[in-house]
Amino acid sequence: MLTAGTVWIALVTYVLMLAAFRYAKQRIFHVLIMVSVILFDLGMPIYLYLYKDWHRRLIVESELTSFLVWIHFMMLVMMYALYVMQVKTALRLLRCDNSMRTDHHAQGRAVLLVRALVIFTGALLVES
Repeated sequence: MLTAGTVWIALVTYVLMLAAFRYAKQRIFHVLIMVSVILFDLGMPIYLYLYKDWHRRLIVESELTSFLVWIHFMMLVMMYALYVMQVKTALRLLRCDNSMRTDHHAQGRAVLLVRALVIFTGALLVES
């Protein structure tokens, strides 16, 4: 399960994300890490599409109908939706609209939880 390099890299970026969440008052560190993690998460499906044999697994081996694949996909959709909301509140915070601080923090906690589930379900889907 944890043998794939992509899982290890995702775990490292998750630890970085936890550190950026913990030290949110260091704005430059927080923003740089969070933007980097979001870009990593946006690039991961592209990498998997280009370099992994997704057609064989999903179509030929009929894993497209697997419950775990659909759970992973729904978690990804939820994570990307939370990222959109996070970026919107972050931009308002950077414009000194402090009324968004509570929403941004709550969304951040949700992102941490959903991203952990995405990494976990992705690790379960890794072929040995």
